[in-house]
Amino acid sequence: MTRRSGMIATLLLVLLLGWIAAANWFAPETRERHWWLPDGGLRLGLDLQGGIHMVIAPDLAVAVQHELSHLRGTLETRLASENIATKTLAVVGDGIDLELADAGQEEALRTLLTSDFDALRVSVIEAGRMRLTLSDTWQRQTQEQAMLQTLEVIRRRVDDPATGIQESVVTRQGTSRILVQIPGVSVVPDIFKQTGFLEFKIVQEAEGSENAEQLLRARHKDGLPEGAEILLEKDRKTGKVLGAYLVPALPDITGDYLEDARVQFDSRRSEWQVAFTWKAEGGRIFGDLTGKNVGKQLAVVLDEQVYSAPVVRDRISRQGVITGRFSSQEAADLAVILRAGALPIPVVLEEERTIGPALGADSISRGLRAATLAALLVVIFIVIYYRLSGVYASIAMGVNLILVMGLMSMFEGTLTLPGIAGLALTIGMAVDANVLIFERIREELRTGKAVRAAIATGFDKAFWTIVDANVTTLLTALVLYNYGTGPIKGFAVTLAVGLITNVFTALVVTRQLYALYPGDRPVKSISI
Repeated sequence: MTRRSGMIATLLLVLLLGWIAAANWFAPETRERHWWLPDGGLRLGLDLQGGIHMVIAPDLAVAVQHELSHLRGTLETRLASENIATKTLAVVGDGIDLELADAGQEEALRTLLTSDFDALRVSVIEAGRMRLTLSDTWQRQTQEQAMLQTLEVIRRRVDDPATGIQESVVTRQGTSRILVQIPGVSVVPDIFKQTGFLEFKIVQEAEGSENAEQLLRARHKDGLPEGAEILLEKDRKTGKVLGAYLVPALPDITGDYLEDARVQFDSRRSEWQVAFTWKAEGGRIFGDLTGKNVGKQLAVVLDEQVYSAPVVRDRISRQGVITGRFSSQEAADLAVILRAGALPIPVVLEEERTIGPALGADSISRGLRAATLAALLVVIFIVIYYRLSGVYASIAMGVNLILVMGLMSMFEGTLTLPGIAGLALTIGMAVDANVLIFERIREELRTGKAVRAAIATGFDKAFWTIVDANVTTLLTALVLYNYGTGPIKGFAVTLAVGLITNVFTALVVTRQLYALYPGDRPVKSISI
């Protein structure tokens, strides 16, 4: 009864995972699905289904500019505290131009720079005038930090569950480039086209016509008020100007304080919105801002373009919504960008290539032919050498492949071209485990043991050898997955799953086949 139950359980497991594996081979996402197949399935990597290959170059010069602006502000504060007056203190190009109001304070300035501003390198132009630039070490550190931040933001945008972009590659290429590979898409997603710098600004004046900017400027013939600027709201499809707003140049609060952003549908207005939640500090700032400006418009600005400018009806603290005539996709993209955070510096799309699926289809065909040929050769050899036991090993190998594909489909794994190579390797390792068992059984038969006893002892003695061999290889697969990218990860996934199923098929499936024959029959020999 126990053996029969074990055989039934094994058969049901194989049938279940084989049914799941069929979702990929007989009705993948690109073909018609059937009710009897699960919705999940095996995903194909970039090398098999095609996609987008991009090389992105962050503008590292801007990172240096940002650092210089920060140092200039800090230096201005310190000079004021030390009573050192300046005529000029401005970021110009790749440095800071400084001119003292009193050239006699040059020594005091030098002492301050030497003690507290070691990031700056001082070049004297003339008495009382200096040029401050970043030291080589500090400049490299600034650029490296900006590069790492940009890489992390892009990775968060790509890996966000809402994007539907999975198993993509985001990694550094050299010192100043980022490689992005996205399978299954043919155009660059919008999430790469926006920096994602979110600002909230109280509107001072507004105009709602197509020539709104000219009307606003006409009101200020002597120039815009100090510390103010005009930002436009445009239709994101046509580019038509919908309105112009006079707002402070400096934001009242930025997206740095955001904790979360989610898409929601306002059924009352029949429009998509992005609901946001502030962190504790952001909630306090936003609450004070809205509380003091009830009845005024609050411009929601993303990358220097106004998305919407709703009227503040009441004090808002932790939560709010962003409206702006969004489509569902635009709202989803904006939510992803806000969750991932703004890019610290602008980026340039230096290279974009579309990899067609034709190459992938050919790779799959050739890879499957190679794996099938390998399997046939292994089956022929194992059957000739081990006879009936070789047939058992071949059946176990077939079950192993079904289990691998079924498990990968169940967990929505990704199959890559190296992954197909991993399948071929799994075939060899599946037979290898059975070879260990068969040779142990042969040894026991040579000592004169009965068939049933020899089979039981052979499995027992081979158990730890099989487990040890597969566990050590599994550790290697885990290391490849953890430190590898793209195709290497695909190979590691297929190999790891194959190792796990290999142990199961060798120690369970093959043993259940021996339980069928010879089973409890009093045979004097076995075909091995």
